[in-house]
Amino acid sequence: MKVGFLFAGQGSQYVGMGQDFYQKMKLARHVYNSIHLDFDLKRVCFQGPEEALNDTAYTQCAILATSLAIAACVSDLGIQPDYVAGLSLGEYSALTYAGALSLDDSLTVVRQRGLIMAEALKGKNSRMMAVLDKDIETIQAVCDSVSQGEDFCVIANYNSPNQVVLSATQPALEKARELLKKHGIRRMIPLSVAGAFHSPLMIPASEKLADVLKDVPLQPCRIPVIFNVTGQIETTEIKELLIRQIKSSVRFAQSIQTMLDKGVDTFIEIGPGHALSKFVKATDKNVKIFSINTFEDFLALKKEWKHE
Repeated sequence: MKVGFLFAGQGSQYVGMGQDFYQKMKLARHVYNSIHLDFDLKRVCFQGPEEALNDTAYTQCAILATSLAIAACVSDLGIQPDYVAGLSLGEYSALTYAGALSLDDSLTVVRQRGLIMAEALKGKNSRMMAVLDKDIETIQAVCDSVSQGEDFCVIANYNSPNQVVLSATQPALEKARELLKKHGIRRMIPLSVAGAFHSPLMIPASEKLADVLKDVPLQPCRIPVIFNVTGQIETTEIKELLIRQIKSSVRFAQSIQTMLDKGVDTFIEIGPGHALSKFVKATDKNVKIFSINTFEDFLALKKEWKHE
């Protein structure tokens, strides 16, 4: 058996996430209680309000903390991954779990990353939209055709073989939607996010993130990490990969495939939501998948793992 951990990204958050782990697991309480930021993270996670939790400036630290609290509990079952990866923000959870970043440094970087990204989107009329279809070539051609002048439309996420996410200015996204319909592509879902992440709007943010990362110490990863920018295991130039990630396409489908190619047959999604499990299922229906989002999920994993 080979195990891959997948860490949740932004958009999976919900008010109350992690609270059941905090109440019932000492390890989870230790993670949350060891965090000291310029806002009450536990309150935002457990009580909201939703507007605060969905604010990019706060969301990223909240998801990171919740994911690592859950990961600590999963590890306590004796489960250790052979590989780790995370969706966008989740890459910081993966790097922290793998020992490349300390929890304090990771939270410091992610707090600044959230603020930087929120600032980059201010005054910009931009959106993101999931497109469910296998015809990636047509989707890319449509993106290219509607990108003119200051308007752009790019593939921000390759989530699975049949799902990508577009980042675009609002006018370009509307044109893309109509063209995709003409090509017979009907399944399109607007995303409730602050704006066009992983797009040209994030170029100034990437430059500011480079300054944030400049003096942050990194240690060698004790577990192989598969990175969003390449979809491959990387061991060098990690800071450069993180700088590129904020403005580049997230190759999560490729990351899953890399794990499969390495022999991973059991995936454990860690953190709020269960979107990543769906991406794995869309890639390979024969592997075992656990999504650890609630304490009940954890208990189910604990019960099944005893029989492995």
